[in-house]
Amino acid sequence: MSRVAKKPIDLPKGVEIKREEDAVTVKGPKGALTLKLREGIGVEQDERSLTVTGYDENRGLAAMAGTTRALLANMITGVSDGFERKLELRGVGYRAQAQGQKLNLTLGFSHPVNYDVPEGVKVETPSQTEVFVRGVDKQKVGQVAAEIRAYRPPEPYKGKGVRYADERVVIKEAKKK
Repeated sequence: MSRVAKKPIDLPKGVEIKREEDAVTVKGPKGALTLKLREGIGVEQDERSLTVTGYDENRGLAAMAGTTRALLANMITGVSDGFERKLELRGVGYRAQAQGQKLNLTLGFSHPVNYDVPEGVKVETPSQTEVFVRGVDKQKVGQVAAEIRAYRPPEPYKGKGVRYADERVVIKEAKKK
């Protein structure tokens, strides 16, 4: 049996859970998210906690119960607090500017890069070299941050490029004669 699935999820104030046969909807102050449940896995709600139930000795179902519990915990955190990824641009002339649902990037190419931000995710640029990606869905926020970083990942010789704020780039030594 999954040890992760056994642990109950605490519900913060302002978060509502709506259970249907094969789905769970979580509503909070920042938005709403829905998770489709796999057959054989259920969710039980106490007064201020959720528990994942219905798994048996089937190894695949036990693993899926742990995954479902983790996804539900992320959904609850997302609708109550939200998620954020911070990106930094390092390099001469590297700039970012948010305009509505578009992010304009100047990354040393011969052309500017225009990134269309998907629905449910907000991008802010407090300075020209910082990009904040915020949203309720952890998966979407991480995917958008990864797509922006993929335009110009940090290179190992000078460290130029787009990197996560907490990312450490190991700089290689240049070739010697």
